[in-house]
Amino acid sequence: MNQPIPTSLAPAQVPAEAKRPMYTPAGLVGDTPVLWIGEPFTAAGRGFWVKLEGRNPGGIKDRAALYMVRAARERGRLLPGARIVESTSGTLGLGLALAGATFGHPVTVVTDPGMEPLMTGLLTAYGAEVDLVDTPHATGGWQEARRHRVQELVAVHADSWCPDQYNNPDNVAAYAPLAHEIVAQLGRVDTLVVSVGTGGHSAGIASVLRGLFPHLRVVGVDTTGSTIFGQPAAPRLMRGLGSSIHPRNVAYDLFDEVHWVAAPEAVWAARRLARDHYATGGWSVGAVALVARWLTRTLPPEDRIVAVFPDGPQRYVGTVFDDAYCREHGLLGDLPADDPDRIAHPGERIVTRWTRCTHVTDPLATAHAYGLTGAAR
Repeated sequence: MNQPIPTSLAPAQVPAEAKRPMYTPAGLVGDTPVLWIGEPFTAAGRGFWVKLEGRNPGGIKDRAALYMVRAARERGRLLPGARIVESTSGTLGLGLALAGATFGHPVTVVTDPGMEPLMTGLLTAYGAEVDLVDTPHATGGWQEARRHRVQELVAVHADSWCPDQYNNPDNVAAYAPLAHEIVAQLGRVDTLVVSVGTGGHSAGIASVLRGLFPHLRVVGVDTTGSTIFGQPAAPRLMRGLGSSIHPRNVAYDLFDEVHWVAAPEAVWAARRLARDHYATGGWSVGAVALVARWLTRTLPPEDRIVAVFPDGPQRYVGTVFDDAYCREHGLLGDLPADDPDRIAHPGERIVTRWTRCTHVTDPLATAHAYGLTGAAR
């Protein structure tokens, strides 16, 4: 028998249990899954675990953006409704757009022509203003040019605030929960493989894990042409890792070794992961995976290796996963070597392919010791 149709309905209510933070956009950040990567990407019987930070709404830097903004508000450095202005190659911009929507702040992100159109479109869709610099700095490249533009915009907008992700210790503290998630998911960690850009997530995760596992091996992954670990600056195709400046958040004392990876090598690994494991990402993911793959072959089989994948593949459809783009930039056709080159110290020679160094020092500290601060920049 048909039931009568009600003529009036009570207003829709959010269930009481749905008021918890996980039902807000910011509540979607964190508790990302881990995945085992084995053969065919690795040799039979070997493999490594990956923390899939691409499962956050915008990527790994959602964690830092929310934490830095929340901390600045609590300290009174970011006033209600004030504008947030920051330099980014993309992923932090998405996190800041999320933080702006969460806490009620307009957001301006300063970037350069290397940002993918897809990323620019997403940032605009999420309400961020995108400010594009058109000329690289003479010595600091696009990064320094972006930072100068940030300073100009902060001066123009009253009460605006810049997170300064490169030097803000809150960018490091934001990743302690990620480290604890790894421990809860996997227990023991013997080797951590992390990309290094601003230094935030590498320092934040490694410092917590080293405190829990004193014999932890920390392997940093950089890009050729980056100055972070003492190589001279050079034009860099890869984004998301590497730097043409020296971020103070990089915790050099935590690293046991560093690997520089070139763009074609990262592309090979990212594409191979996509084909074989349906889990991949862009430049950082490819570079980290290549190094982790090698470690599975060279470390004892019982060594538990954990790699952090900062984002997913979506933003790289027009670059890493686009054949025309990759052919234009000479990124296809060459398989990575089975083993990295080796240098005794970062200043031994300029590296142009996958290279390993177990002598890790702060290049600025070395420059000060020899009175070469200007040259180091």
